[in-house]
Amino acid sequence: MTDCPKSKPRSGHLCGKTIAPEPITGRLSVSELIDRCFTAYNAARVREICELYAKKIARPDVVIGMSFAGALTPAGIGMSCLIPLIERGLVDWIVTTGANCYHDLHFALGLDLHRGTPFVDDNKLFDDEVVRIYDIFMDFRTLLQTDIWLTKILARDEFEKTMPSSEMHYRLGVHAAGKQKELGIENKSFLAAATEYEVPVYTSSPGDSTIGLNVAALNVVKKTGNFDVIRDVNETSAIVLHAKTEVGKSAATIWGGGSPKNFLLQTEPQLQEILGFQIKGHDYFFQVTDARPDTGGLSGATPSEAVSWGKVDPDMIPDTVVCYADTTIIMPLVVAYLVENDIRREPRRLYGMRDELLEIQARKFREREDIIRGTRSLSETVDFLRSHIKDKPDNEGEQK
Repeated sequence: MTDCPKSKPRSGHLCGKTIAPEPITGRLSVSELIDRCFTAYNAARVREICELYAKKIARPDVVIGMSFAGALTPAGIGMSCLIPLIERGLVDWIVTTGANCYHDLHFALGLDLHRGTPFVDDNKLFDDEVVRIYDIFMDFRTLLQTDIWLTKILARDEFEKTMPSSEMHYRLGVHAAGKQKELGIENKSFLAAATEYEVPVYTSSPGDSTIGLNVAALNVVKKTGNFDVIRDVNETSAIVLHAKTEVGKSAATIWGGGSPKNFLLQTEPQLQEILGFQIKGHDYFFQVTDARPDTGGLSGATPSEAVSWGKVDPDMIPDTVVCYADTTIIMPLVVAYLVENDIRREPRRLYGMRDELLEIQARKFREREDIIRGTRSLSETVDFLRSHIKDKPDNEGEQK
């Protein structure tokens, strides 16, 4: 991303493009605005995310994982951003909160959420049976109607087993798509789109949402549906092993932080530290977050810190970006950039490959008899881990 003049500059740090944007006119596209006018600070990080996604992450030899946290689907991000990414093959597997999956279902059922204001008397909202998510309002009956529909679906025989969250969401996506068709609407539910394009959707804490509450309620009346959280762990690591050993590279695209971020990134320690595969961390990484790194929370942890855990390939630190901003601002800009530049790939359809990938991972692990028998010494394990972080940068200034 440098533009050195032919004459050698006084310093290599002066090789970047000069800052000289033209005045903004009403004729600029979003893509042109970002390329020309997002010159510094977090605006520059937005431009770098767009360039990284379009030029490297979207290559055919990259498996793209995405995590997103925060109440994004109530804000309409599922419709405006996630569905276009899914349809264009620009996300291969997803980790999010159960709440995002639950609120996605309101739109599939034709239920409305409304623009509101945070500057309101919540006692009055309670009296009026209006629920508030900051500045989003919904009728309390929206929750009740969704719960009634969801309970009826989850009570079906097909859910009478223990299953990974990927299968739970896939099956819910089938019914969400059917409900959209019944109502004569389309492109409302990202779960329905993920099912159509076979993008597995995981949640790292399935009991921590209204979907989990409804599953729990059915268990009270002796229904046996449940989540297989351990299979979730193995499916996600199998996907990343496939990315690193069969496809080429793995990308971690992170919107917000929280548990979904960790669940996506922990695939690499699972493969390296626990299963003993000699691979490096994710190749491409970007994160949009409003969390600070100095509080010690994962939500604000930098890619350089992730290198120390083996989560990010140290050689790929130049291909990492952290933007400190609100996802609801940045994701629409990034998606608009990709759409305007017609960035697309064939869908990878990983959902249908899950059993095969699990068997490949299990077979390769069984071949590591030193790990299974516990004969690999602690010193050998430490040497292996050190070999992955020997190129760790000394300071945060080397990342974008």
